[in-house]
Amino acid sequence: MKEFYKVGGHCYSVDFRDERNSAALLKSSDPFRIIDMEGIDSLLFELVVDDSWRPDRKGVEIGQFDCGGNNHGVYVLDDGSYQILVSDVSGRHCCLIQALPDFTSARVCLNGDDGMRSFGLNNALMMMYAFAGASRMTLLMHASVMQKDGDGYLCLGVSGTGKSTHTANWLRYIPGAELLNDDNPVVRVCNDGRVRVYGSPWSGKTPCYKNEDAIVKGFLQLKQAPYNRIERMSIVDAFASLLPSCSVMKWDRRDYVGVCDTVSKVLEQVPVFFLENLPDEDACRLSYTTLSGKKEHA
Repeated sequence: MKEFYKVGGHCYSVDFRDERNSAALLKSSDPFRIIDMEGIDSLLFELVVDDSWRPDRKGVEIGQFDCGGNNHGVYVLDDGSYQILVSDVSGRHCCLIQALPDFTSARVCLNGDDGMRSFGLNNALMMMYAFAGASRMTLLMHASVMQKDGDGYLCLGVSGTGKSTHTANWLRYIPGAELLNDDNPVVRVCNDGRVRVYGSPWSGKTPCYKNEDAIVKGFLQLKQAPYNRIERMSIVDAFASLLPSCSVMKWDRRDYVGVCDTVSKVLEQVPVFFLENLPDEDACRLSYTTLSGKKEHA
């Protein structure tokens, strides 16, 4: 059974080849599922799910990919194809991926109970999307996104910097603000040149799977401090802030160059601000008025 999905303006397919697996493993993808393929002439990637498949060769390990705190082993074959062994939060192997070098096509087999299979398949789709999108001016970013009046604002920062608290304060104190995605939004430089942010089926621990998008007005790099102060970052510092937030394989030149080029294009249009902040109302009001350029919240 082949299913089709559209995320961030890109379409992809998931072809379930056995009775053990189905679209029921991808509940968070339901809002992005499409039935009518009319007018769609290309796919970002195609993924086949087949538990009977086993690779005839094992690649050479070249690194570990950090996917939300879980390290997945990455292996490469002689022809440049990749194998990725996905482990769940307990370290159990739940998915094996073998993908073409450009990630336009891949095959996976799943393992374990439905929870493990769902985790493995969702992680496979996240990586396929990120790596296939790298050459298509598309980024899968680790960020929390607020939207208001059609505009999107992305909060960046590693765990412990107060990202969740800050976005929660936006919801509390900025009328009309809504959460678009809390962990893995899509940022894309579109054909019209504008930078947009999209909801995705992947939102970390927060179940926020909205098939919506907004114009990106600004990025916010957070740091906890005993005061509130915000300043615009230089292009060099902004690049250094955005790149680590993107899903990228640094050892793959095609992927890395594509992500770097896209980040550079994004920064031609969108400012990045550095906010030293307290976890309070004043901090979220300061960030909103600075990023939006608006004096009023209503």
